Amino acid sequence: MASFFRVLRFLMDDGCEMEVLAVSTTNLCLYVPMVCIAGATYVWRGMGNEPLVIAHGGFSGLFPDSSAIAYQFAGLVSLANVIFWCDVQLTKDAAGVCAPNPNLANNTDISNIFPNQSKTYSVNGFHEVEVPDMNDILSALDLIQGVFSRPNRFDGFFPVVTVNSIPQLSPPGLWLNVEHDVFFTQRNLSMRSFVLSVFKSTIVDYVSSPEVNFLKGLVARLPTGTKLIYRFLGQNDVDPSINQTYGSLLSNLTFIKTFASGILVPKRYIWPVDASLYLLPHTTLVSDAHKAGLEVFASDFANDASFAYDFSFDPVAESLSFIDNGNFTVDGMLSDFPITQSEAIACFAHIGKNVSGQESPLVISSKGASGDFPGCTNLAYQLAISDGVDILDCPVQMTNDGIAICLGSINLLDSTLVAQSPFSNLTTTISELGISNGIFTFSLTWSQIQTLTPAISNPYANYGLTRDPKYKNAGNFMTLSEFLVLAKNASSVSGVLISIEDAAYLAGYQGLDVTDVVLRTLQNASFSTQKVMIQSTNSSVLTKFKKESNYELIYVVDENIGGADNSSITEIKTFASAVVVSKSSVFTDNAEYLTSMTNVVQMLQAFQLQVFVQIFRNEFVSQAWDFFSDATVEINSYVTGAGIKGVVTEFPGTAARYKRNRCLGLGSKTPSYMSPVQPGSLYQLIPPTELPPAEAPNPLLTESEVVEGPLPPVAILAPPPGNGSNLATPPTKSNAQLEVVSSVVPSFLAFLIATLALF
Repeated sequence: MASFFRVLRFLMDDGCEMEVLAVSTTNLCLYVPMVCIAGATYVWRGMGNEPLVIAHGGFSGLFPDSSAIAYQFAGLVSLANVIFWCDVQLTKDAAGVCAPNPNLANNTDISNIFPNQSKTYSVNGFHEVEVPDMNDILSALDLIQGVFSRPNRFDGFFPVVTVNSIPQLSPPGLWLNVEHDVFFTQRNLSMRSFVLSVFKSTIVDYVSSPEVNFLKGLVARLPTGTKLIYRFLGQNDVDPSINQTYGSLLSNLTFIKTFASGILVPKRYIWPVDASLYLLPHTTLVSDAHKAGLEVFASDFANDASFAYDFSFDPVAESLSFIDNGNFTVDGMLSDFPITQSEAIACFAHIGKNVSGQESPLVISSKGASGDFPGCTNLAYQLAISDGVDILDCPVQMTNDGIAICLGSINLLDSTLVAQSPFSNLTTTISELGISNGIFTFSLTWSQIQTLTPAISNPYANYGLTRDPKYKNAGNFMTLSEFLVLAKNASSVSGVLISIEDAAYLAGYQGLDVTDVVLRTLQNASFSTQKVMIQSTNSSVLTKFKKESNYELIYVVDENIGGADNSSITEIKTFASAVVVSKSSVFTDNAEYLTSMTNVVQMLQAFQLQVFVQIFRNEFVSQAWDFFSDATVEINSYVTGAGIKGVVTEFPGTAARYKRNRCLGLGSKTPSYMSPVQPGSLYQLIPPTELPPAEAPNPLLTESEVVEGPLPPVAILAPPPGNGSNLATPPTKSNAQLEVVSSVVPSFLAFLIATLALF
């Protein structure tokens, strides 16, 4: 029968039309729904409506898997039609419970309650603890977090959930996963009989299993509306019911269609990665399965698991690659953190990079896109621009020959491989800077710094989280002048932020006037349409710029504060129009649980000061538990919850995408998955016996901490020995020490004598 196409139009409640393209070929009908956004239509390239979110054991990324609180929380923060997933296990008396695997020791306290009653079974190597009967399990066992890197403060307080009790949790949808039918059959327990009994009293939307024969045994007695899903495990693993590998079954999807409505596959069946965790081209599995009439669900989504480096530790970006890639859409995602997939589907899919976002917050880079490339390199800046940064930043450092460059630290050891260079013998300790055994930018000329290899920062290497190794040493450093040219030519960039630190030391000890160099460089760059911001932790720097320019000035509070007295804010207001504070100065936390919101933002804004917050990172360990290991949830909570006006981030792409999401500005209609977290709400759920020790509050910012005297005059240093030309080879350590320390005394004496001669 020839293919034919039909276009149907449906009028939605809000008056927006939704097109559905129906493609029929012989026994095949593909429905391609479209989501309606602001009058436009966007294709879901799947088999049904928008993709489903399946909550794996509820919100198991935070609470014990399959606990009542995990299910209830998933229902609160996910799409309205979220599906509750239950891994069905049978007890000795054939009662069904929800537990990740037959070994109850992995997610309950059974090892403590019933010690010395364990037995190791040979089937699939499972280790199961025997208990007398069902009543003992229900009355004696409590659930624990089975993933030991996740919070354990809710362990031992929630009982095992039975399959028959799930309806009491009012699940929007229910998915039963039967993983080990053969295993239980060998124990003389019938999983088929149990599931059929559940059908009589409970609406079950999906039943999945990695065993063909189990699903075949349900086909004849399947209730209307219940779908069977064949679950694929590892490609080299074997389905014990038919003794075939899952990899071999991938090429026989028409066989699976004879007994199932869809397939559930690990996400890497769809987007494989190489041995180094980089994405390979996507497979044709989704399109092949859709052509065979099978829905496709992807599993293994977890915000605290390993990501392909291509996603920059951003779980929303990963989810979007499965539903909004221009080629295919999976029909659902199985996740330990269902809030993330809910955001991706409802707020971020189909928005594109060219959609204009809301004005606030300003997305301010931190050394460019320094989460993806070595900071302050051309590549980091170029990626920040293409990712949609609003304000491009340059932390200014000075070279030995007086050139202003962009570099995140005055200590070259922090951002380069100088320790592996011929200049490695230039280490010295400078107490005025609080740095021991550093190699400093002012010890090398610009031409010498250009020979150094950049190094990406890895703030969470201790957690096993290293940033993109392929580009860990990529890119070239830039002078301030080159940076300004780059920013000026980027029409999407609304301004630049120049950060100046250590100005007093550079002037008084190194004879380098960083403020003057920055002023002259900016004047030569002739910025007219883009704003220029000058940032510093030193009021003396900003006071000088206020006298000599009209640039926007930003004061950085370099400590965590719990508040600020009026006099300190009044003083800041005399020289700055904005303030940068730390994340902990806005939301206080204890053991990574938010406890409260300070009045810092409110107080500063009351004095007409904009508030920016630093530093936002995508790695989940940088975030409090309350943000669900999702950088988007964190940004949203600071912006809509605390009202900040700018985010300083090492991953500007994530923040820029946040501004474009369609779930902002909805007022009372804002969905739960885009509502700010309430500080202390999660902390209050912790049982009293598990609360962490109380911590001392952060101090108040006082006027004396803000007020500084003027910058010292620029010291006139004695010329270095030799002919004064740039050094072709690094100086010896003793010469470096002479330049850094010894020359200071005669230079100040000369300055003092010259000054006295004026009187």
